Amino acid sequence: MTRLLAALAMSMALSGVALAHQFKVGPIEVGHPWSRPTPPSAPVASGYVKLTNGGAETDRLVEITSPIGKRAEIHRSLVQDGVATMRPLTEGVAIEPGATVDFEAERLHVMFIEPTRQLKEDEKFPATLVFEKAGSVEVEFVVQRRPAPAAPEDHSGHGAAP
Repeated sequence: MTRLLAALAMSMALSGVALAHQFKVGPIEVGHPWSRPTPPSAPVASGYVKLTNGGAETDRLVEITSPIGKRAEIHRSLVQDGVATMRPLTEGVAIEPGATVDFEAERLHVMFIEPTRQLKEDEKFPATLVFEKAGSVEVEFVVQRRPAPAAPEDHSGHGAAP
């Protein structure tokens, strides 16, 4: 029984490492790059990522390249007067010291223009993220449906007032 519990604990620990799906360059952590599956002849594909700056100065994501598309652009989605639009962020995305920029939460995405193939669930593809100060890092985007939102913490059993 002890061996079974030890094996279970080890497999859970290792799966947590595999699920982390993080990359690092200098003080910048790149968390869980992912992309949605696409239809067979989609003209674009979208990608999302979380960027955390553990450094003392602001850095900026200035470029993304990938063999999955002809080019990649960073876009922000906006809703103005009830009309949804997108605009490219030609200056890139700033990441302040100690801050995390969550592309999905902040209505940002990577637009992979003219994908070379259909993106299917559970596939992976490479990309290079270029930061103004930290430099370049090779990452791997996982193709998946939108991740489930994190469950809110339940403090009901701790005597905390609602």
